[in-house]
Amino acid sequence: MSQAPAAQRVTKQRLAVGAALDTLDDFVSTQELYRLLHQNGVSVSLATTYRILASMAEEGLVDTLRNGEGEAVYRRCSVASHHHHLLCRNCGKAVEIEAPAVESWAARTAKEHGFTEVQHTVEIYGLCAECTALKKASPPAL
Repeated sequence: MSQAPAAQRVTKQRLAVGAALDTLDDFVSTQELYRLLHQNGVSVSLATTYRILASMAEEGLVDTLRNGEGEAVYRRCSVASHHHHLLCRNCGKAVEIEAPAVESWAARTAKEHGFTEVQHTVEIYGLCAECTALKKASPPAL
């Protein structure tokens, strides 16, 4: 049986990480967030930034996923319920989507194989409309 995560102390650094995440629309890596915090005059170590993001993800306060390079990225999502993402490989734009067909498939597949307490994530990578248009407008490389 899993235990609920322990309540985290509310520190200046934790508040600063949360505030910075609130200003961003797309997913961000820990190192990108760390640079942003330092640009804004926040004194926090990279290790502390990693710990804060990990605890916020564990508490369900941020979504986390792996980008195209396999690096963990984080974002404060506007949808509180279970959802998935469309992610642009070029610019990083993220679109939150609900996918009832995926939920049905996951539940059915788990049941067929005797699995319970199932969790899943689905991330769809591609090019957003803007990046697709830019790609079509750019001349091919020689």
